[in-house]
Amino acid sequence: MSTPIAANFNRLTSADLLKFKRYLVENVSRMMEGEPFQLGDRAAIIEKHLAEIYTQTRVNLPEDIRRHLFHEIVDEFTGFGPIQPLLDDPEVSEVMVNGPKKVFIEKNGKLTKSGVTFDDDDHVMRIIDRIILPLGRRVDADSPTVDARLPDGSRVNAVIRPVAVDGPCITIRKFKKDKLTIEDLIQFGSLTKNMGEFLRACVHAHLNIVVSGGTGSGKTTLLNVLSGFIPENERIVTIEDAAELQLQQEHVLRLETKAPNVDGKGAVTIRDLVRNALRMRPDRIVVGECRGSETLDMLQAMNTGHDGSLTTLHANSPRDALSRMETMVMMAGMDLPLKVVRQQISSAIDLIIQQTRLKDGSRKITSITEVAGMEGETVVLTDVFKFEQTGIGSEGKVLGELKATGIRPIFGPRLEAAGFKLSADIFMPPGGIGARH
Repeated sequence: MSTPIAANFNRLTSADLLKFKRYLVENVSRMMEGEPFQLGDRAAIIEKHLAEIYTQTRVNLPEDIRRHLFHEIVDEFTGFGPIQPLLDDPEVSEVMVNGPKKVFIEKNGKLTKSGVTFDDDDHVMRIIDRIILPLGRRVDADSPTVDARLPDGSRVNAVIRPVAVDGPCITIRKFKKDKLTIEDLIQFGSLTKNMGEFLRACVHAHLNIVVSGGTGSGKTTLLNVLSGFIPENERIVTIEDAAELQLQQEHVLRLETKAPNVDGKGAVTIRDLVRNALRMRPDRIVVGECRGSETLDMLQAMNTGHDGSLTTLHANSPRDALSRMETMVMMAGMDLPLKVVRQQISSAIDLIIQQTRLKDGSRKITSITEVAGMEGETVVLTDVFKFEQTGIGSEGKVLGELKATGIRPIFGPRLEAAGFKLSADIFMPPGGIGARH
């Protein structure tokens, strides 16, 4: 048996090591074919086969290189190759593969380039296949984008040529095993205790709430926290593209969209699921994200007795969120006059929570805004809480204060009817009503 590596490891180059690793992977793969084993046995079996190959080829590598190769090969067979250590790191929240030699991570809200690399484009493609094939998904030139979910719940998007000009890309939004609580968000400075108390009351009182924000701003995390305020005795139906929500209540039905099959048939969309959810006697409908014509069905559900619904959408301000909802309702093809659409929105939505990822990487609720009805053809928005930025501190930290505006929401009586008589202090701005804000 010949090997592609010289026995003299002193002259070993990275190219040699790469060739030898490929040689080891091919041989271990061949040796493991048809071999019965439990998942937990794989590492031990791989180690045994590697030892056999080293003996047969008489390659004498230093122990540290052997261990390095062993871990890489185990990750190839049992995990997701070079990015497995990043997925195992609890501090990494997102992994972005922009190509074999450009792997970026998000850690504590900051983007940095990792030291991790793939061998080449084919290596990235093998890992994409490893992720999607067990899920019955496919990616090829005819269908070059795919969304999937790892076994732990992490969300994966992959794009390949011809859409990805520079080669295959992978984006993984990691699934947090420990569900955050409102107390955690208060501790992180995402909101204040008064804001948390107010939001708890709003969810209990069956207000319809939209969480608005940009990509990676923390919308799903906040939706998770808000859903935790839903009482245990209510029947909740969640609808998502890829199931990420971690509801702790017992009476939860989780629905997830389905991609079309090879013939382009059999797709089940968010809109299909929203319509179906209405037949499931829900007390609450929680839609992971509204991004199309399902928005009309969601608004109609909110307007016909399904109060207490929660959803998120991509927008940079509460006013932008309204515009985006208008556009998405128009996508339903109902040809409704704009004034009618705005009336639907203003009567359905009670509250818009704006979630923002600031320049320093921190995530904050930058406004809690009441949808206060219509004036003529305009939807009236009233800020109840607002983040006021005061400057930039050391190391680029964004400075500012989350505070009440002094305006009490019109839906106050609904909160009281639900048993929440909130103190007037919650809505008082610093310095009193006369203070500038």
